[in-house]
Amino acid sequence: MTDTTLPPDEILDPSDAVPEEVSFEGHSFPARPTRLRPRARLRDILWQRKAKQPGTASGDNPEYVAWLESESMLADARQFARKFAGQGSMWQNPYAAPDPRAAIEKAPVWFTAYPISMITPAGATFLGTLGSTQLWDAFQQIGITAIHTGPVKRAGGVTGWDTTPSVDGHFDRISTQFDDAFGTEDEFRAMCEVATDHGGLVIDDIVPGHTGKGADFRLAEMKIGDYPGIYHMVEIPREDWHLLPKVPKGRDSANLDAETEKSLTDAGYIVGEMQRVIFFEPGVKETNWSATDAVLGPDGEEHRWVYLHYFKEGQPSLNWLDPTFAGMRLVIGDALHSLGDLGSGALRLDANGFLGVEKSATGGPAWSEGHPLSEAANQLIASMVRKVGGFTFQELNLTIDDIHSTSERGADLSYDFVNRPAYHHALAMEDAEFLRLTMRTAREMGVDTVSLVHALQNHDEMTYELVHFATLHAGDTFMFRRKPIRGADLATLIRAELTEKIAGETGTYNALFTTNGIASTLASVISASLGMADLSALTNDDVEAIKRAHLLLAMYNAWQPGVFALSGWDLVGALPVERKQVAALIRDGDTRWIHRGAYDLLDFQPNASESTSKMPKARALYGPLNVQLEDPNSFVSRLREILAVRDRHGLATAQQVDIPAVSNKAMLVLVHRLAEADQVTVLNFSAQTISGSVRSDELQPGSKVIDMVTGAPVGEVDDLHSLYVVLQPHEGRSLLVTPPVEH
Repeated sequence: MTDTTLPPDEILDPSDAVPEEVSFEGHSFPARPTRLRPRARLRDILWQRKAKQPGTASGDNPEYVAWLESESMLADARQFARKFAGQGSMWQNPYAAPDPRAAIEKAPVWFTAYPISMITPAGATFLGTLGSTQLWDAFQQIGITAIHTGPVKRAGGVTGWDTTPSVDGHFDRISTQFDDAFGTEDEFRAMCEVATDHGGLVIDDIVPGHTGKGADFRLAEMKIGDYPGIYHMVEIPREDWHLLPKVPKGRDSANLDAETEKSLTDAGYIVGEMQRVIFFEPGVKETNWSATDAVLGPDGEEHRWVYLHYFKEGQPSLNWLDPTFAGMRLVIGDALHSLGDLGSGALRLDANGFLGVEKSATGGPAWSEGHPLSEAANQLIASMVRKVGGFTFQELNLTIDDIHSTSERGADLSYDFVNRPAYHHALAMEDAEFLRLTMRTAREMGVDTVSLVHALQNHDEMTYELVHFATLHAGDTFMFRRKPIRGADLATLIRAELTEKIAGETGTYNALFTTNGIASTLASVISASLGMADLSALTNDDVEAIKRAHLLLAMYNAWQPGVFALSGWDLVGALPVERKQVAALIRDGDTRWIHRGAYDLLDFQPNASESTSKMPKARALYGPLNVQLEDPNSFVSRLREILAVRDRHGLATAQQVDIPAVSNKAMLVLVHRLAEADQVTVLNFSAQTISGSVRSDELQPGSKVIDMVTGAPVGEVDDLHSLYVVLQPHEGRSLLVTPPVEH
């Protein structure tokens, strides 16, 4: 690891990290967090990490145990937390209530990076590239105000003295140190400075739900100190080892089948079956529990454990209600490191909806989603982040009820998992009815659209679990296509239609991802929806049609209150890579790797066929940013116009007041209240020209209507509170509605 020790005269006392001056607006809205401005690094010394030593990698070797402890995240967390304890700076920011508008004012448009997929200049690292002035100049021209780096710290596991690769795209964190493949701490700090110079900020990651099988987990297996308290793991006495599965040679654990899960539940060891098995795969992951092999501890005894993992076997779940509170201390220390030491301004909370689990009192599956402990833990994390001047967003693919409850005291912003599959469905079916249904349902249940992160593509699949309809509201009745339908049946219908249109005969280049969704880029969702079966035969007209639909989806996400997020795959128009190019990665059923192809944002290496991390380069329909910015008709130049409208009129922090009925099923209309006028977003999700009336009681008769892109007059709101619009295929319009002047 790079030596980052500071000379004594550069050491920062945390009390010197002062909050920004509070404006009048800040006094008026005291829940708005301010941001710390670290004058130097909070860490005065780099605590001594132990060097690897010769000898056995087992619990009876004190040198091995000491090395593991020096590498552990819990040990690092102790050091970070002590730097903040007893400091006046910890009491300068309000922290109790989430404030999405304050977060959005700092960072309304996000670029979500994916480290292993970015092609960098020769010899440059991922973090060095993200911190380049050239890239931030391009982002500033487009209107991008924040970078979410994605996971850049060490991930995977530790086996003996050696580290093992990540099993989930670096979301199985094992260290607070940066992965050498992505860059250094110094480069991360420099990136934060360049972002600040361009009026932006950097968003980092913490994972409150699990770690990888790193030093902390290996110490837990040895039953050392507080380490077992980090995880939801239960030691099984030797006399009951016969209940555990045999661990195959070359493996360190074995997944429990349903029968073994029940046996251990009946024996009183675990809470048993969960509400669902995420990433279910026969023979690979049949339950959320796995058993370790026998591990020798310093006490001279061998120990075997059963541990919970909501996700993959290499991602043991944290225990947020262990008496040691070791898991909580690990996560909070990690957050303080990122915000106070590294200089990030916000954190993504990954897998934060699964922080509580409780045995069922009725004999059914354990209570594992929507648990009050998750809400309490999220409030603790989010409050701590606000205390030191940052904000948080959560990726919570649960019910609307859960999103609403966590937003009251937890993260400032939530990823929009409810409407994301719905707008894909609107495009695929040329019918926005389901999208109108999801948006209205969320609004009726108290989820303000301004609190959501509206995103195009990210590193994950096109998720279509529709948890809200498939679980808690499975028995509720909804009106859809003029007929009543149960929530569970509605979810099944929408999934079937998405699967047929996006991953059926026309979209064979896309792939199903277990029961979660469809592995695809957004460009390939569009191409399949438009009936383009052969990506190698796309014509210029085909690419223009894809671009037009892509811009429509950008308008949907950008022309409503909330954060707008997009990825490198969106910016260059990436297509999926062929399965054979990532055969080793998708062997276990994780088809998401086909949509994570490498992209080159600024033509850093035109002849490169892969990223530094060996991800094959994806075909890019739109090209690099520097070329697109010179072409007024390019995707990026058109996107810049969309974002300029959004910024000019403060649409990101507006209030959504209506989602009115429409006269054409392919049309979506959103009405928003601005400071002194109204704004109307009108979108056509079909490939045909459509026309119809836009009617809303929120629109005042006599109001003048202006196209916000061109500035041209469009007409006037009539006495029926309506206006007439004509939309070309996949066209969207943002209309400014100015009320008449009263005389």
